[in-house]
Amino acid sequence: MDDFDFGDFDFFSVLRSELDAYAGLLVGLTKDDLDRQVASCAPWTLYELTDHLGNGNLWVTTAVQEGHGRNDQERTAPHDPASLHTWFLSTVDQITTALDTDAGTEAWTFSSLMPRTVGFWQRRRAHETRMHRWDAQNALGTAEPLDPPFAADAVTEVFELFAPRMVKRGLAAEPQTALKLSATDVGRSWTYGPGEPVSEAAGTASDLALLLWNRIGPDAAGLTWTGDRAAGERVVKAPLVP
Repeated sequence: MDDFDFGDFDFFSVLRSELDAYAGLLVGLTKDDLDRQVASCAPWTLYELTDHLGNGNLWVTTAVQEGHGRNDQERTAPHDPASLHTWFLSTVDQITTALDTDAGTEAWTFSSLMPRTVGFWQRRRAHETRMHRWDAQNALGTAEPLDPPFAADAVTEVFELFAPRMVKRGLAAEPQTALKLSATDVGRSWTYGPGEPVSEAAGTASDLALLLWNRIGPDAAGLTWTGDRAAGERVVKAPLVP
């Protein structure tokens, strides 16, 4: 794994941009806004989603700076909208300080399937933050698709990290048939499962990433299925992610 290639992305820059964008969503929100249900992360509210993302920032900061995965610094985010925004920005400062170093620097991570480096966290938290920004925007009625190349990497991450990890942890079974995913906007495809694919789902890279992360269903308008769709849906519902 030492020669693993994370691709051409500057994941740290993407992470900083996504954290700033999420923080920007919090500006001007009311208590009623924060009480909105986040359907894609049910039963969380927007407040609870922000609490989760901010505490995730603190957890990764500890992982990198102290070399363990304990939640020693977990704290409850303030409920007042303005104070919540300030608190979230403080977690942004902490994680960006911790991750502002060479991607190859050794760091504690939660999986042996990938390099145990700062680069793992730069990539993982960029995707985590982007997906949760979509969740928040969706709750507010302003969801935007993921950038196509970045969304394609999100699909890759699922198959490199989360799908095998779910199997390894006994939370999902090995797929019995293979599913092919084809991103129509970036000209990439992925196959997950044994043998030749018996089904294929085609759509934008954003829709494929959202499908794998259970943000949209297999009936979403942007997806086109061919082959044995039922078998393909069983693969997607394995589940592939936590």
